[in-house]
Amino acid sequence: MTTEDDDPGMRQLGEYIRLQRQMADLSLRGMAELTKVSNAYLSQVERGLHQPSLRVLQAIAEALGIPADTLLAQAGVVHGASEPGAESRSGTEEAISSDPALTPEEREALLRIYRSFVDGRSASA
Repeated sequence: MTTEDDDPGMRQLGEYIRLQRQMADLSLRGMAELTKVSNAYLSQVERGLHQPSLRVLQAIAEALGIPADTLLAQAGVVHGASEPGAESRSGTEEAISSDPALTPEEREALLRIYRSFVDGRSASA
């Protein structure tokens, strides 16, 4: 039995990180250089074999150009309850990011559009 089977949350986090990296058109080696974490370790994180530290999660978020709180929410570190609708937003972004019917380019475009609507509404509220 592998660690992957033991912790579906870590596997889901790893899949999310992998999808975000692919949408950013960033190789594993490129992300390793940006995060100062070995590509072997990042590969294990993406496969759900290791739970990354807070520092590593923050470095990954920065390298991928996504808000750290989004990645931390995916990791279950924060729950995003401070914003109304934050859980719904995270679920929507997760659904878009994990839809196998979409190409990485389509996922990225949909996420940008979705975020522009939600962020625009937040700014005018």
